[in-house]
Amino acid sequence: MGLPRPPAYLDPTLDGDTILQKGVNFASGGGGILNETSSLFIQRFSLWKQIELFRGTQEMIRLKVGNESAHKFFTEARYIVALGSNDFINNYLLPVYSDSWSYSGIGFVNYVISTLDAQLRVLHTLGARQLTFLGLGPMGCIPLQRILTTTGNCQESTNKLSLAFNRAASQLLANLSSSLPNASYEFGDAYDFFQDLIVNPQAHGFNNSDAPCCSVGKIRPTLTCTPISTLCADRSKYVFWDEYHPTDHANELIATEIMRKLGYKAVNDTS
Repeated sequence: MGLPRPPAYLDPTLDGDTILQKGVNFASGGGGILNETSSLFIQRFSLWKQIELFRGTQEMIRLKVGNESAHKFFTEARYIVALGSNDFINNYLLPVYSDSWSYSGIGFVNYVISTLDAQLRVLHTLGARQLTFLGLGPMGCIPLQRILTTTGNCQESTNKLSLAFNRAASQLLANLSSSLPNASYEFGDAYDFFQDLIVNPQAHGFNNSDAPCCSVGKIRPTLTCTPISTLCADRSKYVFWDEYHPTDHANELIATEIMRKLGYKAVNDTS
């Protein structure tokens, strides 16, 4: 969109002036909508924790610019919420988590959506008026899911969970947008486009859409990139960076598609 990249909340150089100029990013590797998601990780911030940190950030800005200016700043800001995949990949789909055997697929989707509903309502009380929630891609086609099959194909049962979540999240955003005062809550969907990157990679400039660029030789799955990992020759030709995440190039194409569908333009676009 032509906006500055928001610095990470844990950036030691972050201060009030930077937040007022660039915003702030509370994202956390492994974080989910649910508190229990990725609990096997050493440290991660769930969305509830990120909201708690946001409250603290608000207090810092109030002390810096005063209540009235802070209120204006937070109610006119744009908010992006992009979580959900970890709640499936690093929770429901792993039998070590109790959620995996406590819920049916649709029951778990409803549990996550009800939690998200409560979280977005809290964000509204904290001033979030312009908010975009980004939907899930075809999770069953990430390399980690494919390597666990005997055929190497996408796991369609996992993709069905993505689609069920997206349908419910889209409806939730529409309901909140129509019921909360001055709320403009949008759902950013790129599932079909992401699927096309995977099914027709050559049409988008890629030559690999089923394996990660970063791995440890032929050992699969390696879960994440490490100092002993080896890289592909040209990461821009791969759809996936590691077992979970798209490459920068794929992410850029996905983000551009979401912006197109939502009608967003770059800040310096006068067309």
